[in-house]
Amino acid sequence: MTIGRNLPTHWRAALMSMVLPGFGQLANGRPNRAIWLFLAFALISVPVMSWIAVRLSPPWTLPALTVSLAATLAVWLASVVDAWRDGRRPGERPRQAWQTGGVYLLVFLVCNALVLPALITHVRAHHVASWRIPSESMAPGILRGDVLFADMSYNCPGCASAVQRGDVGIFTYPNDRTLVYIKRVIGLPGDRVRIDGHRVWVNGEALGGSSDAAGQADERLGAHRWRADWQDAEDVALAQTVPPGAVFVLGDNRGHSKDSRHFGTVPLRDVVGRARQIWFSKDPGGGVRWSRIGRAVD
Repeated sequence: MTIGRNLPTHWRAALMSMVLPGFGQLANGRPNRAIWLFLAFALISVPVMSWIAVRLSPPWTLPALTVSLAATLAVWLASVVDAWRDGRRPGERPRQAWQTGGVYLLVFLVCNALVLPALITHVRAHHVASWRIPSESMAPGILRGDVLFADMSYNCPGCASAVQRGDVGIFTYPNDRTLVYIKRVIGLPGDRVRIDGHRVWVNGEALGGSSDAAGQADERLGAHRWRADWQDAEDVALAQTVPPGAVFVLGDNRGHSKDSRHFGTVPLRDVVGRARQIWFSKDPGGGVRWSRIGRAVD
């Protein structure tokens, strides 16, 4: 791999570090410095940000993520500047036997095609994932165009967080396992769920009162409170006990949601995440909805 053979050494090193933090240090014959800069960049930009996204309380999440992003950019910039300055130092350093184009290409491919993708995949599967909402099924709390963080260290062996009534869960759609849905968990195994008209009961306790003139009603389940929209919803009479190993889910927008009223209960094992916070929102027909950024999902 030959990068800018005719460029001065310091410019070549700076460009290499611009492509991958630590890469220019490798070209300057500083492998230890290269490793530490790459690790700092990789760890701050992926695991640290994911920990912040799901562990801090919502008011602190966005400020902390901003600081983490600034730290990531600082490491990247420091790598570029360090490579440029180190390459300008007087004196010819002896070239090591490993400083060849083949080694540079191998390191670049391993870092970009193996290490970083594997780290991102692991974090997305087991810690935090970002999801864009494509429908209005969870309105008015979650809108089409919202992009949210979901805690993926949830409902798994050894995980601290188990599924609770009222959680907004991310799950595999039972009728098409290539799709992922987002709905509110209403009933756990053994719960008795009843729907009559525009009201829902769980184990004999009503989630909320009758809907108002706009077709909306405040509902509550455990520590969760939300606004349900019954406008355009069909009157349904349903009563069932949630079977073992399953959950009953409903969309908050009852008139525009396909949920357990239509496809039945969801296997508990298929609930893989819990929506936590909106980190970006864009109106499909307009601009950014700034007021929604940073809003916690209840």
